[in-house]
Amino acid sequence: MIGVVTGTGTYALPALEEAEPVEVTTRWGATTVTRGRFGGIDVAHVSRHGAGHVRLSNHIEHRANVAALRDLGALAVVGCTACGIVDPSLSPGSLVVFDDLHFPVNRLPDGSLCTLYDQPGEPGRGHWIYDRPYTPELREALLTGAKAAGPPARDGGVYGHVDGPRFNTVTEIRQLADAGVTAVSQTAGAETVLFGEAEIPYALIGFTTDYANGVAEPTPIEVLVKLMGATTATFATVLGEALPRIDLAALAPTGTLYRFD
Repeated sequence: MIGVVTGTGTYALPALEEAEPVEVTTRWGATTVTRGRFGGIDVAHVSRHGAGHVRLSNHIEHRANVAALRDLGALAVVGCTACGIVDPSLSPGSLVVFDDLHFPVNRLPDGSLCTLYDQPGEPGRGHWIYDRPYTPELREALLTGAKAAGPPARDGGVYGHVDGPRFNTVTEIRQLADAGVTAVSQTAGAETVLFGEAEIPYALIGFTTDYANGVAEPTPIEVLVKLMGATTATFATVLGEALPRIDLAALAPTGTLYRFD
Protein backbone atom coordinates (compact mmCIF):
# COMPACT_ATOMS: atom_id res chain seq x y z
CA MET A 1 0.00 0.00 0.00
CA ILE A 2 1.15 3.52 -0.85
CA GLY A 3 0.22 6.55 1.24
CA VAL A 4 -0.78 9.81 -0.42
CA VAL A 5 -0.91 13.07 1.54
CA THR A 6 -2.53 16.09 -0.08
CA GLY A 7 -2.85 19.73 0.90
CA THR A 8 -4.66 22.92 -0.05
CA GLY A 9 -7.19 22.42 -2.81
CA THR A 10 -7.09 18.62 -2.79
CA TYR A 11 -9.34 17.23 -0.09
CA ALA A 12 -10.19 13.93 -1.78
CA LEU A 13 -8.65 11.80 -4.51
CA PRO A 14 -10.94 11.73 -7.53
CA ALA A 15 -11.75 8.31 -8.95
CA LEU A 16 -10.64 6.56 -5.73
CA GLU A 17 -12.35 3.20 -6.04
CA GLU A 18 -13.75 1.23 -3.09
CA ALA A 19 -13.13 4.30 -0.92
CA GLU A 20 -13.41 3.53 2.78
CA PRO A 21 -12.72 6.21 5.41
CA VAL A 22 -11.22 4.82 8.60
CA GLU A 23 -10.29 6.67 11.77
CA VAL A 24 -6.89 5.68 13.11
CA THR A 25 -6.12 6.53 16.72
CA THR A 26 -2.52 7.36 17.63
CA ARG A 27 -0.98 8.75 20.77
CA TRP A 28 -0.96 12.16 19.07
CA GLY A 29 -4.63 12.04 18.18
CA ALA A 30 -6.90 10.51 15.57
CA THR A 31 -6.50 10.81 11.79
CA THR A 32 -9.05 10.01 9.11
CA VAL A 33 -7.47 7.91 6.37
CA THR A 34 -9.37 6.96 3.23
CA ARG A 35 -8.37 3.59 1.86
CA GLY A 36 -9.13 2.44 -1.66
CA ARG A 37 -7.78 1.65 -5.12
CA PHE A 38 -6.28 4.35 -7.31
CA GLY A 39 -4.74 3.60 -10.68
CA GLY A 40 -4.91 -0.09 -9.79
CA ILE A 41 -2.84 0.47 -6.64
CA ASP A 42 -3.85 0.08 -2.98
CA VAL A 43 -3.76 3.60 -1.56
CA ALA A 44 -4.28 5.25 1.81
CA HIS A 45 -5.09 8.95 1.48
CA VAL A 46 -4.74 11.66 4.12
CA SER A 47 -5.98 15.20 3.52
CA ARG A 48 -3.82 17.45 5.70
CA HIS A 49 -6.43 20.18 6.00
CA GLY A 50 -9.58 18.08 5.86
CA ALA A 51 -12.80 18.69 3.96
CA GLY A 52 -13.63 22.38 3.80
CA HIS A 53 -10.07 23.22 4.85
CA VAL A 54 -11.14 22.87 8.47
CA ARG A 55 -7.51 22.78 9.64
CA LEU A 56 -5.14 25.63 8.84
CA SER A 57 -1.45 24.78 8.72
CA ASN A 58 -1.09 25.54 12.43
CA HIS A 59 -3.80 23.01 13.30
CA ILE A 60 -2.29 19.96 11.59
CA GLU A 61 -1.01 17.15 13.80
CA HIS A 62 1.69 15.78 11.52
CA ARG A 63 2.74 13.06 13.97
CA ALA A 64 -0.76 11.60 13.99
CA ASN A 65 -0.84 11.55 10.17
CA VAL A 66 2.53 9.83 9.92
CA ALA A 67 1.79 7.34 12.69
CA ALA A 68 -1.60 6.50 11.15
CA LEU A 69 -0.10 5.68 7.75
CA ARG A 70 2.69 3.71 9.42
CA ASP A 71 0.21 1.72 11.51
CA LEU A 72 -1.89 0.92 8.44
CA GLY A 73 1.18 -0.51 6.73
CA ALA A 74 2.04 2.12 4.11
CA LEU A 75 5.33 1.06 2.48
CA ALA A 76 5.92 4.43 0.80
CA VAL A 77 4.30 7.88 0.85
CA VAL A 78 3.97 10.62 -1.74
CA GLY A 79 3.25 14.13 -0.49
CA CYS A 80 1.56 16.78 -2.67
CA THR A 81 1.65 20.50 -1.92
CA ALA A 82 0.42 23.70 -3.50
CA CYS A 83 3.28 26.17 -3.14
CA GLY A 84 4.49 29.69 -3.75
CA ILE A 85 7.36 30.42 -6.13
CA VAL A 86 10.67 31.72 -4.78
CA ASP A 87 12.84 30.90 -7.82
CA PRO A 88 11.67 33.35 -10.54
CA SER A 89 12.67 30.96 -13.33
CA LEU A 90 9.50 29.02 -12.46
CA SER A 91 6.06 30.21 -13.48
CA PRO A 92 2.67 29.61 -11.86
CA GLY A 93 1.26 26.24 -12.85
CA SER A 94 4.64 24.48 -12.75
CA LEU A 95 5.39 21.15 -11.11
CA VAL A 96 8.50 20.53 -9.00
CA VAL A 97 9.75 17.22 -7.63
CA PHE A 98 11.86 18.40 -4.70
CA ASP A 99 15.23 16.91 -3.81
CA ASP A 100 16.19 18.95 -0.73
CA LEU A 101 14.65 20.68 2.27
CA HIS A 102 15.03 24.04 4.03
CA PHE A 103 13.50 23.66 7.49
CA PRO A 104 16.05 24.99 9.99
CA VAL A 105 13.51 25.71 12.72
CA ASN A 106 12.60 21.98 12.85
CA ARG A 107 9.46 22.66 14.87
CA LEU A 108 5.89 21.42 14.78
CA PRO A 109 2.97 23.88 14.64
CA ASP A 110 2.63 23.84 18.43
CA GLY A 111 6.27 24.92 18.80
CA SER A 112 7.61 21.57 19.98
CA LEU A 113 10.55 19.96 18.23
CA CYS A 114 9.74 18.00 15.10
CA THR A 115 10.35 14.39 16.08
CA LEU A 116 8.46 11.19 16.82
CA TYR A 117 10.84 10.63 19.74
CA ASP A 118 9.35 12.96 22.33
CA GLN A 119 9.75 10.64 25.34
CA PRO A 120 13.09 9.81 27.02
CA GLY A 121 14.01 6.15 26.74
CA GLU A 122 11.49 5.48 23.98
CA PRO A 123 12.29 2.25 22.09
CA GLY A 124 13.71 2.91 18.64
CA ARG A 125 14.75 6.48 19.44
CA GLY A 126 17.61 7.86 17.39
CA HIS A 127 19.01 10.46 15.03
CA TRP A 128 17.92 10.50 11.38
CA ILE A 129 21.10 10.91 9.32
CA TYR A 130 20.86 11.47 5.56
CA ASP A 131 22.27 13.28 2.55
CA ARG A 132 19.03 14.18 0.73
CA PRO A 133 15.69 13.65 2.50
CA TYR A 134 13.60 12.42 -0.45
CA THR A 135 13.70 8.86 -1.79
CA PRO A 136 15.32 8.76 -5.27
CA GLU A 137 13.15 5.93 -6.62
CA LEU A 138 9.95 7.73 -5.63
CA ARG A 139 11.25 10.97 -7.14
CA GLU A 140 11.97 9.15 -10.40
CA ALA A 141 8.45 7.68 -10.48
CA LEU A 142 6.96 11.15 -9.99
CA LEU A 143 9.17 12.68 -12.68
CA THR A 144 8.29 9.94 -15.15
CA GLY A 145 4.63 10.13 -14.22
CA ALA A 146 4.55 13.90 -14.70
CA LYS A 147 6.17 13.58 -18.10
CA ALA A 148 3.63 10.97 -19.15
CA ALA A 149 0.74 13.05 -17.80
CA GLY A 150 1.65 16.29 -19.57
CA PRO A 151 4.17 19.08 -19.01
CA PRO A 152 7.16 17.56 -17.18
CA ALA A 153 8.05 18.50 -13.63
CA ARG A 154 11.28 20.22 -12.70
CA ASP A 155 13.79 17.63 -11.56
CA GLY A 156 15.04 18.91 -8.23
CA GLY A 157 14.50 21.95 -6.08
CA VAL A 158 14.66 23.01 -2.46
CA TYR A 159 11.36 22.88 -0.62
CA GLY A 160 11.15 25.71 1.91
CA HIS A 161 8.93 25.13 4.94
CA VAL A 162 7.52 28.36 6.37
CA ASP A 163 5.31 28.73 9.42
CA GLY A 164 1.72 29.74 8.85
CA PRO A 165 -0.93 30.70 8.78
CA ARG A 166 0.39 34.09 7.65
CA PHE A 167 2.32 34.49 4.41
CA ASN A 168 5.87 35.84 4.29
CA THR A 169 7.25 39.35 3.90
CA VAL A 170 9.45 40.44 1.01
CA THR A 171 12.49 40.37 3.29
CA GLU A 172 11.75 36.85 4.52
CA ILE A 173 11.34 35.57 0.97
CA ARG A 174 14.59 37.26 -0.04
CA GLN A 175 16.37 35.39 2.76
CA LEU A 176 14.91 32.11 1.54
CA ALA A 177 15.98 32.87 -2.02
CA ASP A 178 19.53 33.53 -0.80
CA ALA A 179 19.43 30.08 0.86
CA GLY A 180 18.52 28.46 -2.47
CA VAL A 181 14.86 27.76 -1.79
CA THR A 182 12.79 27.03 -4.91
CA ALA A 183 9.24 27.17 -3.56
CA VAL A 184 7.50 27.40 -0.20
CA SER A 185 4.46 26.16 1.66
CA GLN A 186 3.48 25.64 5.28
CA THR A 187 3.21 21.91 5.90
CA ALA A 188 5.65 19.52 4.25
CA GLY A 189 8.81 20.23 6.23
CA ALA A 190 7.56 18.48 9.34
CA GLU A 191 6.08 15.72 7.22
CA THR A 192 9.42 15.09 5.50
CA VAL A 193 11.29 14.76 8.79
CA LEU A 194 8.71 12.54 10.47
CA PHE A 195 8.44 10.08 7.59
CA GLY A 196 12.24 9.93 7.63
CA GLU A 197 12.22 9.03 11.31
CA ALA A 198 9.47 6.49 10.69
CA GLU A 199 11.72 4.91 8.02
CA ILE A 200 9.00 5.20 5.39
CA PRO A 201 10.29 6.19 1.91
CA TYR A 202 8.84 9.61 1.02
CA ALA A 203 8.87 12.05 -1.87
CA LEU A 204 7.28 15.46 -2.35
CA ILE A 205 5.81 17.07 -5.46
CA GLY A 206 4.75 20.71 -5.60
CA PHE A 207 2.34 22.59 -7.86
CA THR A 208 3.10 26.32 -7.97
CA THR A 209 0.08 28.59 -7.70
CA ASP A 210 1.59 32.06 -7.26
CA TYR A 211 4.75 34.12 -6.77
CA ALA A 212 5.89 34.68 -3.20
CA ASN A 213 6.21 38.30 -2.06
CA GLY A 214 8.77 40.30 -4.04
CA VAL A 215 9.69 37.52 -6.49
CA ALA A 216 7.78 38.97 -9.44
CA GLU A 217 4.63 40.92 -10.16
CA PRO A 218 1.90 39.61 -7.84
CA THR A 219 -0.12 36.78 -9.32
CA PRO A 220 -3.61 38.09 -10.24
CA ILE A 221 -6.22 36.71 -7.89
CA GLU A 222 -8.22 35.20 -10.73
CA VAL A 223 -5.13 33.26 -11.87
CA LEU A 224 -4.45 32.09 -8.31
CA VAL A 225 -8.03 30.89 -7.89
CA LYS A 226 -7.92 29.09 -11.25
CA LEU A 227 -4.65 27.34 -10.40
CA MET A 228 -5.83 26.37 -6.93
CA GLY A 229 -8.82 24.81 -8.60
CA ALA A 230 -6.54 22.87 -10.93
CA THR A 231 -4.45 21.24 -8.19
CA THR A 232 -6.72 18.24 -7.64
CA ALA A 233 -6.89 17.20 -11.30
CA THR A 234 -3.18 17.89 -11.84
CA PHE A 235 -2.01 15.82 -8.89
CA ALA A 236 -4.51 13.05 -9.64
CA THR A 237 -3.30 12.77 -13.24
CA VAL A 238 0.35 12.67 -12.23
CA LEU A 239 -0.28 10.16 -9.42
CA GLY A 240 -2.28 7.98 -11.79
CA GLU A 241 0.81 7.69 -13.96
CA ALA A 242 3.39 7.62 -11.15
CA LEU A 243 2.03 5.21 -8.55
CA PRO A 244 1.95 2.13 -10.83
CA ARG A 245 5.63 2.79 -11.61
CA ILE A 246 6.70 2.43 -7.98
CA ASP A 247 8.41 -0.86 -7.19
CA LEU A 248 7.73 -1.18 -3.47
CA ALA A 249 10.03 -4.19 -3.17
CA ALA A 250 12.97 -2.11 -4.39
CA LEU A 251 12.53 0.74 -1.90
CA ALA A 252 14.59 1.32 1.22
CA PRO A 253 14.32 3.97 3.95
CA THR A 254 16.12 7.20 3.20
CA GLY A 255 19.33 7.63 5.16
CA THR A 256 20.10 5.89 8.43
CA LEU A 257 18.39 5.98 11.78
CA TYR A 258 21.18 5.94 14.37
CA ARG A 259 19.52 4.19 17.30
CA PHE A 260 20.49 3.85 20.96
CA ASP A 261 18.86 0.53 21.77
